[in-house]
Amino acid sequence: MLLRMSSLFLRTLRDDPADAEVPSHKLLVRAGYIRRVAPGIYSWLPLGKMVLENVTRVVREEMNRMGGQEVLFPALLPRDYYEATGRWTEYGDTLFRLKDRRGADYLLGPTHEELFADMVKGELSSYKDFPVILYQIQTKYRDEARPRAGILRGREFVMKDSYSFDLDDDGLKRSYELHREAYIRIFDRLGIDYRICSAMSGAMGGSASEEFLAPCPTGEDTFVACHSCGYAANAEAVTTPAPPPVTTEQPPMRVLDTPDTPTIETLVNHVNERFGMGITAADTLKNVVVKVRRPGSDKTEILVIGVPGDREVDFKRLEAALAPAVPEIFEAADFERHPELVRGYIGPQILKDLGITYLVDPRVVTGTSWVTGANEPGKHAAYVVAGRDFTPDGTIEAAEIRAGDPCPRCDSPLSIDRGIEVGHIFQLGRKYADAIELDALGPDGKPIRVTMGSYGIGVSRVVAVLAEQRHDELGLRWPREIAPADVHIVGTGKDNQIEVALRLGEELESRGLRVLVDDRANASPGVKFKDAELLGMPTIVVVGRGLGQGVIELRDRASGTKEEIPLDGAADRIAAACAA
Repeated sequence: MLLRMSSLFLRTLRDDPADAEVPSHKLLVRAGYIRRVAPGIYSWLPLGKMVLENVTRVVREEMNRMGGQEVLFPALLPRDYYEATGRWTEYGDTLFRLKDRRGADYLLGPTHEELFADMVKGELSSYKDFPVILYQIQTKYRDEARPRAGILRGREFVMKDSYSFDLDDDGLKRSYELHREAYIRIFDRLGIDYRICSAMSGAMGGSASEEFLAPCPTGEDTFVACHSCGYAANAEAVTTPAPPPVTTEQPPMRVLDTPDTPTIETLVNHVNERFGMGITAADTLKNVVVKVRRPGSDKTEILVIGVPGDREVDFKRLEAALAPAVPEIFEAADFERHPELVRGYIGPQILKDLGITYLVDPRVVTGTSWVTGANEPGKHAAYVVAGRDFTPDGTIEAAEIRAGDPCPRCDSPLSIDRGIEVGHIFQLGRKYADAIELDALGPDGKPIRVTMGSYGIGVSRVVAVLAEQRHDELGLRWPREIAPADVHIVGTGKDNQIEVALRLGEELESRGLRVLVDDRANASPGVKFKDAELLGMPTIVVVGRGLGQGVIELRDRASGTKEEIPLDGAADRIAAACAA
């Protein structure tokens, strides 16, 4: 059916919403695609629903093409499933928890691994039933502490989650590759610029994990790329190449009088001026104290992280490295309760005696010599040697990643960019199958523990990502595959121009094109042109003042090119442009 602006449920806005920070939020609201209901919760208006459904269609087609079978679970779930896998507590405050009238615990599903595993356990029993891939496209819920950026980070969102079930690890790898290839086809069809990056599994568990990140200045994820070997990874998953151990003998540890030097900068300046050591911030060892809360525990443990002084601790990397445990800031009140930890002057020399776990950056290898805290106010120690004066309990990837750092694969310099996660694929393994004892009876009559993969796409987030990547100063620029219409025809409203626009729209629709006609009699040409640019259909046709000379204007929204074409045969010309 022909879409007509005169009857379409749509109101465009000239001003950005007051709470909007990123382009997609501003433009999707202004163009009448979404409307805010509450923080992180949005309604989809007709044009927005069309875009969402088009994204869903592409995802569904490619999932079916790879052999996936669609199911649908409830969003309201009983606690028991998540209790069995420990995620009732692991998810922490992110879960929407509620009780029914009888006092039973429920949650609004953030993801459905447990339900998929339980369904397969109930329906399949023989090795002959495997492998199988199931998926759903459904609304998910996460109680984001700071919902922001419109539908990019909401508390309610649409997601495609699929799960593979195989009898062995080789089968899991095949299912993983099937999904990887399907995701490439999906994002190529959607017109998204993306990178495939190594990632951390986090609370999901499992082994291999990759993210599909869409480069975008407003992205919350940081990823690195090597232009020499093609390596790409989320910053949380980047591994630091460790230098070889230092075997040369170092001077004995020396305590230095360093008053009023609680920062690395003041320390370096003081040591160089007073003691002539010629060190840089990279020669110092910064020790950061955090509290760590384990899942299901109300107590916290003290953890000290050692990183070279020229780098900060990246809290997102730290969270990923410690997951599912959660690190918390060690605050002033904590230091007061632990006077043995002298704020600004902490060194690793005493941590083992204090029973405090000490994890260091991979650059802190045996034999390296550092300037670090002496555990006394106003004092630091020089020539503090790893393996001689202190022994760390292990290494941790928690230091910030910087442009120019060596690639872990080929040692070339890395570049850094921001991105938005649009997809994530995991080789889960047997974490959830073990939790519910998901087995298949093998050909020898013995049980085989099933292994799983988990694969997600943020369907509603894709809409925002496309708006982020495909817009200009005038408005949205949708790729044809997911636009609400192929063609937006503007009848400027003089003489018979609206009548001609409607006839042309009907002819194009009969050729299988999706058409939106601006047939509003009470809107000025200027308003109609601005709305056409804001709404972002890939092809715009203007039936205007050239009609008297038998021509209309054809515009390509993506490139901005314009040309006049004869009205006679215009449908053929427009259809060809849409097919190009």
